[in-house]
Amino acid sequence: MKYLNPKADLTFKRVFGEHPDLVMSLLNALLPLTADQEIADIEYLPSEMVPENPLRKNSIVDVRCKDKQGRQFIVEMQMIWSPEFKQRVLFNASKAYVRQMSVGEEYELLQPVYSLNLVNEIFEPELEGYYHHYQMIHVENSDKVIDGLQLIFVELPKFTPHSYSEKRMQVLWLRYLTEINDETREVPEELMANPEVKKAVDALEVSAFTDAQLAGYEKFWDIISVEKTLYNSAERRGIAAGMAAGKAEGKAEGLAEGMTKERHLIALNMKKQGVSFDLISQCTGLSIKEIELL
Repeated sequence: MKYLNPKADLTFKRVFGEHPDLVMSLLNALLPLTADQEIADIEYLPSEMVPENPLRKNSIVDVRCKDKQGRQFIVEMQMIWSPEFKQRVLFNASKAYVRQMSVGEEYELLQPVYSLNLVNEIFEPELEGYYHHYQMIHVENSDKVIDGLQLIFVELPKFTPHSYSEKRMQVLWLRYLTEINDETREVPEELMANPEVKKAVDALEVSAFTDAQLAGYEKFWDIISVEKTLYNSAERRGIAAGMAAGKAEGKAEGLAEGMTKERHLIALNMKKQGVSFDLISQCTGLSIKEIELL
């Protein structure tokens, strides 16, 4: 049997954006929920959050859903790490939180928003763990928490299924995301023994996709390859500019300038290849208007 990689845009959205039971299982496994907080039902919400002010930028996420309590869950698969990604995650989660309340409603009606971000690169090399949980806490008394936004980042390359302290389903889902790819011909028995993970594996079979979808899948990986190359190039130029300036500010300015140019170049190349403006915006962080003007 031949499979596709679950981390691609096409496959990730098919598995977790079309099967409520699977995204619910993933969220219960990876979110910091106690037994009495576990999700029992899921309803999908539009993945595009249109701003009330038309001059402001649309937000597009991979998967967005809520449960009967009104808690919202955002799930993102990020192939390439960039310094702006944390700000984008905070922006999207904050927008989802604020948009819960209509005019005249009480603040106590607001429900928490959980943002789960699966990152295919190491972005915290100085930290051992792969699981990073952010929330609003009192600086001096960390047991004092303001509920509302919970941001979770998972560094997939750091994950190894060796710790017995990890939840079993957490291990299975992370193994699914890190071990299944285009080279997979036989799926480990432990993954296929779990009904939910097996269903997610079956959804990756190449035979389940049309020729047009497979062509789009291949184009996605081409785009990721180009973007990674250009990002690394921009980073090197930024470091070189900083060294030439002889100060850290020069490095930061050079990197920022290089990244801006590279983002525009990536967007222009993707536009020429006929990639949708929504996907270009997701990959580059540029607004639809900026892309139109290229």
